Amino acid sequence: MSISKELYPSQDDLLFEEELLRNPFSLKLWWRYLIARLDSPFKKRFVIYERALKALPGSYKLWYAYLRERLNLVKNLPVTHPQYETLNNTFERALVTMHKMPRIWIMYLETLTSQKLITKTRRTFDRALCALPVTQHDRIWEIYLRFVEQKGIPIETSLRVYRRYLKYDPTHIEDFIEFLVNSELWQEAAERLASVLNDDRFYSIKGKTKHRLWLELCDLLTQHATEVSGLNVDAIIRGGIRKFTDEVGRLWTSLADYYIKRNLFEKARDIFEEGMTTVVTVRDFSVIFDAYAQFEDSVLKIKMENMEFSDEEEEEDGGEENGFEEDEDVRLDVNLSLAELEKKILHGFWLHDDKDVDLLFARMDHLLNRRPELANSVLLRQNPHNVEQWHRRVKIFEGNPTKQILTYTEAVRTIDPMKAVGKPHTLWVAFAKLYENHNDVANARVIFDKAVQVNYKTVDHLASVWCEWAEMELRHKNFKGALELMRRATAEPSVEVKRRVAADGNEPVQIKLHKSLRLWTFYVDLEESLGTLESTRAVYERILDLRIATPQIIINYSLLLEEHKYFEDAFKVYERGVKIFKYPHVKDIWVTYLSKFVKRYGKTKLERARELFDNAVETVCDFLLKAPADAVKPLFLQYAKLEEDYGLAKRAMKVYNQATKAVPNNEKLAMYEIYIARAAEIFGVPKTREIYEQAIESGLPDKDVKTMCLKYSELEKSLGEIDRARAIYVFASQFADPRSDGDFWNRWNEFEVQHGNEDTFREMLRIKRSVTASYSQTHFILPEYLMQKDQKLTIDDAKDKLKRAGVPEDEMAALERQLAPAANDNNTKDSSRIVGFVSAGVESQTDGGVKVTANHEDIELPDESDSEGDEEKVEIAQKDVPTAVFGGLAGKRDESEKDEEGEDAGGGGKDGESRLGALERIKRQKRG
Repeated sequence: MSISKELYPSQDDLLFEEELLRNPFSLKLWWRYLIARLDSPFKKRFVIYERALKALPGSYKLWYAYLRERLNLVKNLPVTHPQYETLNNTFERALVTMHKMPRIWIMYLETLTSQKLITKTRRTFDRALCALPVTQHDRIWEIYLRFVEQKGIPIETSLRVYRRYLKYDPTHIEDFIEFLVNSELWQEAAERLASVLNDDRFYSIKGKTKHRLWLELCDLLTQHATEVSGLNVDAIIRGGIRKFTDEVGRLWTSLADYYIKRNLFEKARDIFEEGMTTVVTVRDFSVIFDAYAQFEDSVLKIKMENMEFSDEEEEEDGGEENGFEEDEDVRLDVNLSLAELEKKILHGFWLHDDKDVDLLFARMDHLLNRRPELANSVLLRQNPHNVEQWHRRVKIFEGNPTKQILTYTEAVRTIDPMKAVGKPHTLWVAFAKLYENHNDVANARVIFDKAVQVNYKTVDHLASVWCEWAEMELRHKNFKGALELMRRATAEPSVEVKRRVAADGNEPVQIKLHKSLRLWTFYVDLEESLGTLESTRAVYERILDLRIATPQIIINYSLLLEEHKYFEDAFKVYERGVKIFKYPHVKDIWVTYLSKFVKRYGKTKLERARELFDNAVETVCDFLLKAPADAVKPLFLQYAKLEEDYGLAKRAMKVYNQATKAVPNNEKLAMYEIYIARAAEIFGVPKTREIYEQAIESGLPDKDVKTMCLKYSELEKSLGEIDRARAIYVFASQFADPRSDGDFWNRWNEFEVQHGNEDTFREMLRIKRSVTASYSQTHFILPEYLMQKDQKLTIDDAKDKLKRAGVPEDEMAALERQLAPAANDNNTKDSSRIVGFVSAGVESQTDGGVKVTANHEDIELPDESDSEGDEEKVEIAQKDVPTAVFGGLAGKRDESEKDEEGEDAGGGGKDGESRLGALERIKRQKRG
């Protein structure tokens, strides 16, 4: 074989060749030679590699570089090319000395894998595992497993490889299980998965929990029930049901699906029923019930389709069947197949009847009708002490008394009153009413008798049972029995029983029953309706002795005594009530007591009535801070009416005055209006001036002060006191912002138009401008919502708002000086706001202020006024005093004159004077 001239060393190669001749075993020289000929054809480099490896067969560097170039050479060639065979031979030569090098093995194995040489590749993998140490097997197994997962690899080969790998590293069992599932090897996959779950030391490298692996096993067993054998599927899934409570519904349906796949339909129904009767959550119940209903529906559809198909076959085979004799034995026909023979033998047998559609329909309807009962059972399994769910269960069986009685019996046996959610006594009552509605009163009494012996959580529950029992007796006209029941219920336990219970340490509610207010209230109602007065009074007295009475019971007891004309005894009961209770509970007793007393005795026992009212008012004042303030007003009005009707008018006014100080701020205006109206009616309009002044200075809210000032000015105007009315308007102007309260300024404007002059009108306009400027400065930095109508801020309010907003103290002080009313500065001549109030006796202010009440229109009298003729010629116009000035006295004057005429005609004496009221006595004293 001739060698090509290209392979011979060139002139440039002589230098490397001479050095190699001197030292042929130098790796450095060979490597420099290869680097220098990097651009030469591979054939020439091939010769250099072969020469170098012949001299240095143990050089990993040379072998690795040589094999890399060999791989690059066949990179784009088909696997059938002869170069692959050369490459494999080269790898085999390299492995003679490089068999401990894993990188060489990996390159060789990857090359064989790409060539699809299954047998050779498998054997090479085995050689590599034998040649390399165990610490380097991971690198080989990774490629090995990738090789056996390729398509076309015999499944048995893959299984053997995986089994060997699991002996090397058992932690990758999940990969093997995944491979088995992908390969549809369900039997071994289930066995391997079961062994993993049974291994307590197993740790999933993929992060799967035991719960997830268990669900995968259940799905595998149920979906491939016919392919998997040798495992107790029922026990496995039931173990999961006991262990994993959050997937109970899914596991029950999986177990039922397993039996459905194996055509064991009745067993599947049993599983569904067992699941519905054991789950404790509505979600699991819904999953099982929906799966059960879907199963029954699918079975029904399949059965109906099979019926249609079998009917067609019977029509086709009808002629053939007619050919057989009726008495012919089909077992003797050897031409029939096993399926046909079975069909003919079992034809018409009721247990093998295919036409059982009606039975399936009945099953479906029965299942749907049972859903409310089954769902209720689930809720009761969650909490068997839920009273409301037991009531709903009874309602489900409405129309079936037997079921209802059994349900009530189970309920009262199951529920523990101390753990009950709801009111357990209602079950006993409803149980008894069930018998009562069916006219079985004797058994209803038995139920009630057992119910009152139960130790309930609260006394009120036991009292309710006694009351219901008594009401049942009343419905059946057994009045004597109802009273006897109440006497039994309210009887106090003996000392021996109390001592025995105290020794046990567990006190039942029956010991406290005799103090149940509900029971005593019902008992006293029965006594009032059915008993005598003495028995009823005994019951009321017993209630008071037990200290369980309420204000309503006190009032009822007193009304009972009044109905039977025991007035003094009724008042004694009221007295006991006001001593027992405090404010505000005693309010109703006082109001009722006082009204009844006044109505009964009137003015005959006036001093005693006053003493009662004083006591009530004193009680109010003592507890005013604790009691609701709205309870004060009715008491004062009642007291004042007593004095007006039977007592002294001055005492009535004193009561009204005291009431205005006791009522809350939001009712002071209404109380002052009542006070003013009564004073005007009794003593005349001028008497109300002091009340108006008192109201304005009493600390009413600004809005109410303005209202009171307007009414006061109207009074002064009606009396002709124009200057006083104007002064009141000036005082009230500081509470009326012209921008939001135009009604006040319009009324002042009308007043000045009617009664003023040019100077007073200008003064009003000046005050209006001053007030407007004052409010503008006050609201300059305040929020906009505070400038709305009827929300006027004083300087103190503004300071509080600014303080909460975080404004420094020095800025607030400057603002306060800016907003201070000009009236406080006596040296300012333009001051227009009057902070003080002009009392009734003041006519004008000092020269420093504005004259608001002085008459500016002075009348000039003539210098010579001594002549009598001139005095005679002067005519002074007279004006009648308004009738309202005298109040009710003017109206009663005529009546009193008529009464005197009647007394003079018919005779009168001291007895007549003793019957006179407060107003009449005042009138006579004034006339006298």
